[in-house]
Amino acid sequence: MVRMEIYGVSFDLVGKTPIVLLKMVEGNKFLPIWIGHPEAAAILMKLQDAPVPRPMTHDLVTDIVERLGGEVVSIAVTELRDSTFYASITVRQNGGEVEIDSRPSDAIAIAIRVDAPIFVADEVMDESAVEFEGEDVSEEEMVAQFKQFLETVSPEEFALGGEGEEGEEGN
Repeated sequence: MVRMEIYGVSFDLVGKTPIVLLKMVEGNKFLPIWIGHPEAAAILMKLQDAPVPRPMTHDLVTDIVERLGGEVVSIAVTELRDSTFYASITVRQNGGEVEIDSRPSDAIAIAIRVDAPIFVADEVMDESAVEFEGEDVSEEEMVAQFKQFLETVSPEEFALGGEGEEGEEGN
């Protein structure tokens, strides 16, 4: 497993579909995951510390876990199968741990609320990560390279339909 952090949320320029971009904590590899609009909003609102009048679904989930004596200890993007990402949320309660199946976007939205670490399976990184060359690549150069990448790729072309149409909506 590779430790990742949320680099940001953007939109692919072809289909205007939201993408959450994970970046290796130590390295220049990025993992773009196409997500749904509600999940993008949930992630962005927390990243920007935007006030919400009532708890969102991900806030509710974290509150339920905490009130039941549990703790979200990590999330992991575990698999990429048939162009759909799979994830799990690890919750510790009463001295034991349980893994809960999740869409990556929901897991990330929960992780950001409880400051839980985000991991991605090595196989997923090997299959889908994008690496920007050079050890001394500046953040501006990475952003420029990623924007160029977004201008030329669609979920179908990149074989990452990810959570997009099928994974998010279950069609």
